[in-house]
Amino acid sequence: MGMELDWISYMTMEGLDLLTKLFVFTVGLGALAIVILFVIDVAQTQDAVRRNYPVIGRFRHIFTTLGEFFRQYFFAMDREEMPFNRAQRDWVYKSSAGSDNTVAFGSTHNLTEAGSPVFVNCPFPTLESDGAPTPRVVVGEYTPNPYEFASLINISGMSYGAISDPAVRALSKGAGMAGCWLNTGEGGLAPQHLEGGADIVLQIGTAKYGVRTLDGRLDDGKLREVGAIPQVKMIELKMSQGAKPGKGGLLPGVKVTPEIAKIRGIPAYQDSVSPNRHPEIDNVQQMLDVIGHIRAVSGKPTGFKSVVGAYGWLEQMCEEVNLRGVESAPDFITIDSGDGGTGAAPMALMDHVGLPIREALPLVADVLTRYGLRERIKLFASGKLVTPSEVAWAYCAGADSVVSARGFMFALGCIQALKCNKNTCPTGITTHNPRLQRGLDPTDKAVRVMQYVEKMRKDVGIIAHSCGVPHARALKRYHCRMVQPSGRSVPLDELHPPVQPGSAQTVAA
Repeated sequence: MGMELDWISYMTMEGLDLLTKLFVFTVGLGALAIVILFVIDVAQTQDAVRRNYPVIGRFRHIFTTLGEFFRQYFFAMDREEMPFNRAQRDWVYKSSAGSDNTVAFGSTHNLTEAGSPVFVNCPFPTLESDGAPTPRVVVGEYTPNPYEFASLINISGMSYGAISDPAVRALSKGAGMAGCWLNTGEGGLAPQHLEGGADIVLQIGTAKYGVRTLDGRLDDGKLREVGAIPQVKMIELKMSQGAKPGKGGLLPGVKVTPEIAKIRGIPAYQDSVSPNRHPEIDNVQQMLDVIGHIRAVSGKPTGFKSVVGAYGWLEQMCEEVNLRGVESAPDFITIDSGDGGTGAAPMALMDHVGLPIREALPLVADVLTRYGLRERIKLFASGKLVTPSEVAWAYCAGADSVVSARGFMFALGCIQALKCNKNTCPTGITTHNPRLQRGLDPTDKAVRVMQYVEKMRKDVGIIAHSCGVPHARALKRYHCRMVQPSGRSVPLDELHPPVQPGSAQTVAA
């Protein structure tokens, strides 16, 4: 017995001695690391804080990095975050998950905040039993293959390459299940886009990815092949986008895998930089020529996407269309908002160039109406329209349909980590890292995409019924008021008074 106690005591002492040595070694190692960091910080000249406050100055960078995390999860209120607040994201998360998306105990939204829409409810709202399905919209009646659709919200352009393989597959399957269309983005048509059976809008950017020659010009043969695919319903010529009007896109070389390089027609693992505009388009006449050429070669309705800043060119376009004949008009225009999207961009462009959708959409609708082209040219609205109130506003303002990119990213599980351009997206949406992509199951996320579309349709319909109309496409400007800086709301049709159809032509005559 005594020997056992002696052995236990011996082992205990040995263990304590080992732990003591480990502790001393660890402290010594830490002290050595601090000395090394001290020497490095004092010697370097790039960072004044670290030079003046060696070692301790390094915590500034750590806290700055962590600050984004703490603000999102602990400190920011539900309606405070940018570009999308927690309340907006939670609505999308709950809707896409098929969960209850109602709220209790009153609104957390500041009802007197300038720019907020207030919908004018009717004392005798439309009974749900009297509600009507949203009418179908026909695009491209002068083409051999007009496109007819009903969906209130569709998936805006996100390139395969900018977003991952499982993300594109989930969007394709979800769009097919929901009956909405999927825009390819400027990266070309990939097999993953077609996989789910969804209607496809092919976007052609300034680099002509997927339909380009080796030197970057439009390849009619490739365009004709894509146009022959039945799933491809429309073609969108991207003139500019919200994140960076006047600047071309950049796909980092780390994202240009051999597969993506083949789809786009570019070298693998090299940065891919798009021109800041189409080299062959320098005026509205050339733009109409290119749109007409694409439409003739592909046989599909063709329009363009643009951020609106200056708008005199829109009037020139309408005048030119009326000279050439209405069949020469773009079949649709997608108006993008100047407040940016997922793509990396200079802050100066993202923050200060281009009109936001709240100003641009009614402006463009009025220009088309004045020139008698509003029925001929369909209008699609894009830009932070991710919840029912925002989508309903767009229909009041004059949209024929709404497209969203970031709303569907939230449906896929995006947590607004703001890492879209770094190949480190923690949810697997905007990365080509296989380990990070594992978290995104296309089968599960496709269902979430479908449920997001369905909840959007339902809740926008609820707003329409509350305003006394049978469906969302019956909403007009007088159904919506906009809160002013004074806190008082003003009818949207006072802020943007109705214009007489064809009035510009009458004046010209």
